[in-house]
Amino acid sequence: MPAAKEIGVERDRCRTGIEGLDNLLNGGVPRGNTVLVTGSVGTGKTSLSVEFLIHGARAGENSLYISVTESSEKLLANLIHYDFFESRLLKEGRLIFIDLPLIYERLGLDKHEFDMQDTDILTKVIVDLVREMKTKRLVIDSVTSVCYRLKTQENIRQFILDLGTALSGLGCTTLLVSEISPGSDRYSLFGVEEAIADGILVMANLERRGDLLRTLQVVKMRGTTHSRAKYVLDLTPVGVLLVPLLKGGSVATG
Repeated sequence: MPAAKEIGVERDRCRTGIEGLDNLLNGGVPRGNTVLVTGSVGTGKTSLSVEFLIHGARAGENSLYISVTESSEKLLANLIHYDFFESRLLKEGRLIFIDLPLIYERLGLDKHEFDMQDTDILTKVIVDLVREMKTKRLVIDSVTSVCYRLKTQENIRQFILDLGTALSGLGCTTLLVSEISPGSDRYSLFGVEEAIADGILVMANLERRGDLLRTLQVVKMRGTTHSRAKYVLDLTPVGVLLVPLLKGGSVATG
């Protein structure tokens, strides 16, 4: 296990750049952690993850987004409307988008089910990309789509464990986007991802007086104390904003 994760050692923080979230985590995500960003459709998982990368790129950290389902071209078209996005980050190579299906095709992994050997190959390719690009922030969106091909809990467990260990050793902080159904009683589709991840951010929709609010809650984060309170999350042109959700479902103001 990397020395940085030893008990009693103060962990360097990877500031997300989302002020409210960094405050919840007492300065940010402990660097090298693998964090599950989980929730149902429309809860803001991709928006939060991409903003995490952009803030890192603006701070001089190489940031990589691996898209499993949605094309990078479509994602970038949506990004230009946000004030915090800067196209120069793409030109400078600080912010890179890669479509995983293209990697599957080049590796001959364009099949519906992976065996353990295929899983090892995929892990190595991702780790090699991070190493070669000197990536410090990585998002895989979504890890659920990758797990569909891994099929067995054993393969899923090995993939996330091996990937997380290798990336942590490279000093890379990773967000794994996880898709779950509304009202699910667990934080990942297969029930394996949540046990292995260093952290869990749960994003959900909450109905209140006819409105549908997005919420965020830090359920787990190894390496730091953190608040477990539920916050209302708002997606604005300037980025993600978090406001405390008070008891009774009201939202703090002022």
